[in-house]
Amino acid sequence: MQVGGLVGRELGVRNGLRVLELLVGPQHPASGHMRLVVYLDGDIIVDVDVDIGWVHRTMEKLSEVKGWVRSIPLLERMNIVDACNIILGYVEAIEKLMGLEPPERVKYLRTILCEINRIASHLYGMGIAGIFLNHSTMFMWAMGDREVWLRLIEMITGTRLTHSYVIPGGVRRDIPKSFQDVFEKAAKYQLKRLEEYRKIFLDNPVIRDRYENVGVLPKSMASRLGIVGPNLRASGIAYDARMLGYEAYADLDFEPVVLDEGDALARMKARIEEIKASIELVRKALKRLPEGKIMAEKFYRMVPPAARKFIDEGVAKFPAIFANLRVPKGEVVTRVEAGRGEILYHIVSDGGLAPYRARVVTPSFRNAILLRELAIGERLMDLPAIYGSLDYFPPEADK
Repeated sequence: MQVGGLVGRELGVRNGLRVLELLVGPQHPASGHMRLVVYLDGDIIVDVDVDIGWVHRTMEKLSEVKGWVRSIPLLERMNIVDACNIILGYVEAIEKLMGLEPPERVKYLRTILCEINRIASHLYGMGIAGIFLNHSTMFMWAMGDREVWLRLIEMITGTRLTHSYVIPGGVRRDIPKSFQDVFEKAAKYQLKRLEEYRKIFLDNPVIRDRYENVGVLPKSMASRLGIVGPNLRASGIAYDARMLGYEAYADLDFEPVVLDEGDALARMKARIEEIKASIELVRKALKRLPEGKIMAEKFYRMVPPAARKFIDEGVAKFPAIFANLRVPKGEVVTRVEAGRGEILYHIVSDGGLAPYRARVVTPSFRNAILLRELAIGERLMDLPAIYGSLDYFPPEADK
């Protein structure tokens, strides 16, 4: 039987009910490849099997042979819309194993890029959520406004998405002198647009009916399931890995965005407020940006004199020292707040040219369980609203 282009068949009895099995995906049903097997009693969701793994690329295993630095462009492809936040924890792990302390300017530059990346990532997720509900204006507005932030990212890194900007002990480029003025124009524009988003989307009575009191995640369940990111904070739990004070966050008086309702509407509102918070963090970081080099002194001294002039001018070309980089034996865990929540790296080094073992726990992997937990008992047409509100990114979970 066909239901809205989706394949369904009667199964008989499940959980004591006569149900219909509905297959959603895996042919790109929404934001990436994933299959949902939905069991229905009428249009009430009885159960959901979340079938992930369709874009699994063995990144953890590949990093064991690609080398310490060459794994950076590999691992950041877990989530190309949030590349700086995704890869930062891996680079911090290398630095901890090597006993490297990046210059203060580097810490601020990384923080600035991470927050701009977070804004672009949230806009991407909001656009996808809009099209889930057939609100094409929200999709086009968010995706169009995201281009503003991708251009800023390009000003810093030279590329729009997978920029491999963060390297052990430093960053690849300094920011241009005109960056602060361009950022301020972008910030003023985006803050005005967020108010327009509220009017046309979040305060739209049709959208509110689709989101409000739908897919409610109680605080106790969020804690028990180990949920992370805006999905956690929208349920009243004030945890954000940025509170740990890595990079420049300890100097920027960071406070997480926390809401209490825990429904799909709160999760969308949380991302709006986080964009505002990220803009304020970048403003502070730009005002307090210290002078200094863009590479740790330990590496700077190892670079041939002919190449040092490029670093002094603000461009750290990948010198030969990185090609055969060896990291001392050891084991380290790092935690960073990506756009979708905390990402954890567990890196083991045996003193060789590549990680002996790399384990990555991504926010989308930790949040995937919500697609089942929040959908049970809701109506079938609530499933896209719940899915979109979670900002789930399948390649990040599969890696």
